[in-house]
Amino acid sequence: MRLTASILATWLQLSAVLAKKPNIVFVLTDDQDLHLQSMDYVPLIKKHLTDKGTSYKRHYCTTSQCCPSRVTLWTGKLAHNTNVTDVLPPWGKLMFLIFVDQGLNENWLPVWLQEAGYDTYYTGKLFNSHSVDNYDKPFPAGWTGSDFLLDPFTYAYMTPWYQRNREPPVAYDGINTQTLISEKALGFLDDAISNPDKPFFIGIAPIAPHSNMYIDENDVRHWGPPIPLDKHAHLFPDAQVPRTPNFNPDVESGGSWVRGLRKQDDDVVEYNDHYYRERLRSLQSVDELVDDVIKRLEAAKLLDNTYIIYTSDNGFHIGQHRMQPGKMCGYEEDINVPLIIRGPGVPKGEVSNVVTAHVDLAPTIMQLAGIPLRDDFDGAAIPLTKPEQKKAVNKRQEHVTVEFWGMAYMEGGVVFRGGETDVVLNNTYKSLRVIDVKKNDYNFYYSIWCNNEHELYDMKTDPYQMTNLLHPTAKPPKTILGRPFEAVVARLDALLFVLKSCKQKTCVEPWRALHPAGNVDNLKDALNQRFDDFYIKQQKKVRFERCEAGLIIDAEGPQFETDGLLYRDGSSWSEWT
Repeated sequence: MRLTASILATWLQLSAVLAKKPNIVFVLTDDQDLHLQSMDYVPLIKKHLTDKGTSYKRHYCTTSQCCPSRVTLWTGKLAHNTNVTDVLPPWGKLMFLIFVDQGLNENWLPVWLQEAGYDTYYTGKLFNSHSVDNYDKPFPAGWTGSDFLLDPFTYAYMTPWYQRNREPPVAYDGINTQTLISEKALGFLDDAISNPDKPFFIGIAPIAPHSNMYIDENDVRHWGPPIPLDKHAHLFPDAQVPRTPNFNPDVESGGSWVRGLRKQDDDVVEYNDHYYRERLRSLQSVDELVDDVIKRLEAAKLLDNTYIIYTSDNGFHIGQHRMQPGKMCGYEEDINVPLIIRGPGVPKGEVSNVVTAHVDLAPTIMQLAGIPLRDDFDGAAIPLTKPEQKKAVNKRQEHVTVEFWGMAYMEGGVVFRGGETDVVLNNTYKSLRVIDVKKNDYNFYYSIWCNNEHELYDMKTDPYQMTNLLHPTAKPPKTILGRPFEAVVARLDALLFVLKSCKQKTCVEPWRALHPAGNVDNLKDALNQRFDDFYIKQQKKVRFERCEAGLIIDAEGPQFETDGLLYRDGSSWSEWT
């Protein structure tokens, strides 16, 4: 009888552990690259996350800019469905207020987690234009505890302003913001641990390795390299930007304004190498912060029931295609970002090839928390366990939607030569990535700029995107994948046509919108010869009417309407089938 009681007690204890919802720690860096090898310089993150979790090497942001990317991440909606599309005037001057006006402050991840019984905490950068003037108009909803960095001092490493809970903002003069955010994050972790009756979510958003910004006496903003902690300032003296084929190439590459950039001279390259080293140095504080978080969780015996997610809002380029330091383009350096997930059931030390994006992260966290997924999500939960990942190779979508509106600007702080500018006005484009995960038969980047210039890169043979197959001087192959070149381009254009205005499930299953019978699930299926007439002759093509700095529907040409399968220009889907 005692044995039976003992077994019952053990079973009840185990059941209680299994029934407890997992804790979630989310680390979101700012502008961290994947393709410039920054992950090679964070040994503690490698020890605790890469070696103890799964790295998703084909993870993408859908808009390569801070605020649009972060809103997509926390809402599970693409930027064309949130209207948070930029950080610059006129469309992005008050992005936090646009977020509020769209009703998103009541409909985003922290609110949903709180409703599911989670304590929620956040420190660091939240959104652009969340400032010392509007921090309480209204307060961001859904946080049990918060300590936000505020504009216009978000990127001022040595003069940051933070705003805690419902208190007024506080200026910290002369203290590196990376020191502050570590202290605040660990303080919130202690608060969360002290309440064992509730699971917790903690968002930690350091600005490293984003550029440093300071405002001079004339209220003019200046950009320069990030400022590392003093103890890290001597590290990596010989590090250089990786000299890949697309680094400051002799032959111009890229599309639109990128293709016209001058080759960087030796002084500029030397400065950019210095800028690169400062980025690596600034990441050391993030590396140590992750180590401290792991140690606190381990000491509290919570590590085994905690998921840790590590990613960046967008990627970064330094010298690729001759570009000065920055982001905002659709090239791989800017959109392919780190993603590592560690936690219960997640394979250790593995690399996943499945295609994932920031729009998938809110559904992923909701699923981890045991919350039913919302019908208005534009993404799908990321496969975490081995069985899920194995299934995803055959079933998961193979595409990523990439979109951008407005200006591009360079953040290096270097003097430009030859009349070049640090701001590009027309940087609006629509793009997509399509990758065959199952057999690796194809890997494409397809893009259309607002001046209607087209780009196509076959990234199986051209991973550095040096040869635009759609440039007027290009000599594209006659066939790809055994089909005429124009037939493949027509499929990619149709896919982008759906994705650039998709909503909800159509963003996950765009081929179903083009083939409602369900007989096409991927690009390979769509390449069937019997669909040639539909794609090449009948299907409307992606085009812009003009360049605009924000989301204006009549500037973006015909758009596929997913509700009722109607084109927004009035013609019915049936006319094109």
